[in-house]
Amino acid sequence: MLLPPALADWLEDDHLVWTVLGAVDQMNLDAFYGSYRANGQGRAAYDPQMMVCLLLYAYCLGIRSSRQIERACRGDVAFKVVTAQEIPDHSTIAEFRRRHQDRLGELFVDVLALCAEAGLIALGEVAIDGTKMLANASLDRNRRYESIVEEILDQAEQADRDDDERLGDARGDELPAHLQTREQRREALKAARERIQARREAAQAAGEQVVADVELELVVDQFVTRPEGRRAWHREGRRTLEAIRDREARPIPRDRDERIAEVKRRFDEELAYLHAANRAYEHNQATARSRDGHRWGKRGADWQAPLVPEGKINSTDPDSRVMVQRGYGTLQAYNAQAAVTREQIIIAAEVSTAAPDFGQLEPVLRAAQRDLAQVGVTGQPGVVLADTGYWHKVQMERIVAEGSIVLIPPDGGLRSDTRPGWNQGLYAFMRRVLGTEHGRELYSVRKQTIEPVFGQIKHNRRMDRFLLRGRAAVRAEWRMIAATHNLLKLHQHWITATE
Repeated sequence: MLLPPALADWLEDDHLVWTVLGAVDQMNLDAFYGSYRANGQGRAAYDPQMMVCLLLYAYCLGIRSSRQIERACRGDVAFKVVTAQEIPDHSTIAEFRRRHQDRLGELFVDVLALCAEAGLIALGEVAIDGTKMLANASLDRNRRYESIVEEILDQAEQADRDDDERLGDARGDELPAHLQTREQRREALKAARERIQARREAAQAAGEQVVADVELELVVDQFVTRPEGRRAWHREGRRTLEAIRDREARPIPRDRDERIAEVKRRFDEELAYLHAANRAYEHNQATARSRDGHRWGKRGADWQAPLVPEGKINSTDPDSRVMVQRGYGTLQAYNAQAAVTREQIIIAAEVSTAAPDFGQLEPVLRAAQRDLAQVGVTGQPGVVLADTGYWHKVQMERIVAEGSIVLIPPDGGLRSDTRPGWNQGLYAFMRRVLGTEHGRELYSVRKQTIEPVFGQIKHNRRMDRFLLRGRAAVRAEWRMIAATHNLLKLHQHWITATE
């Protein structure tokens, strides 16, 4: 060879890499460049446009590991075309992804704009569904409050000990003799909880503040569920706390000791909101009146709010939850939500920390309308399709009032009869609609649109687990996965149009 080879000649004209490079050329990447110094000081950084192309192309192929991306840059022709034969280190790739986490997630809107320009977005039928995506955390890392407190106390004691005296010839990771079996650990945690409870009861009796005061105002008309009963108010208090956490989007600490402290803080925060929600419920019972003008009064036995937080929180990723998916069992996961058009274009990609899909219908649709409005697509979907888990009468009525048809079966597929009390009004009407030939045909679009999308992402591209931790990072990752799905659809549309 007298001249260096042109790598572009080694790739066919309809190769995916040309679609990715062409798409990024049309994106506004000012937000990426704005975080770099322009005075020439420091070591030169890789061009952000190249790094964005590299990540998008790798995600399209289902490659997310920074080390695998680095290896591909060394030996894959298409990756060499993207990087102009540069080889970014895996730590550089990981740092770029961490540094520009939020902006990378917003590439979803940029790709959506390209899909709209290509005429791929039609708001005829929109299917909404969720899928459980594994978190970057293990099930056995779910801890109770007493376990966290015991560990923090042990850390404080061990900090003053000499390792040689404490360990001797041992490895240092053996369990104490009284914690060797599951039963012994359960009894130890029970005893720890009793000690914490006793200390808090003594402090409360002495007039000390045990649970932090939280100002919480719950509006009955805004409840997701019906406001009858103490548990409904407790659930609404928890939803309020989750909404605050969504807005704050705190990153998950990388240091383990910091994560343990964060878990304890979350336990105390959840207990404070439980007490605040209970106070709001009791105040409502004492002051509110029924439709006939009578006060509610007290119902049932007195309920004492606990002084020690209950439940479990994962110490690796505190935002993830224990969820159950049919066919997969119990998972440590997030609930990834999506809205998909008939052309299998994802128009909304959001993440929920709640396992059920209940209450997600309107938020996902609003997210789709928000993202579509940014790319100049307005109007209401003709038909909104979802499965039984999304049945929410109030949300459905609001969507219908805006001009869309909502089709959601009131009964699950495993139920042969109607649920008690669900045999009249909107429930009976929806069964009649779905019982017609046109209704069945229309509803069948749901499985033909959104189920293949999840199968393509999780099975074909092997993206069934999040690599990042924390709701903000996971949301950005899910939106980037959705963006590359749309980019693959756009690529198929472009090469088909040129044939």
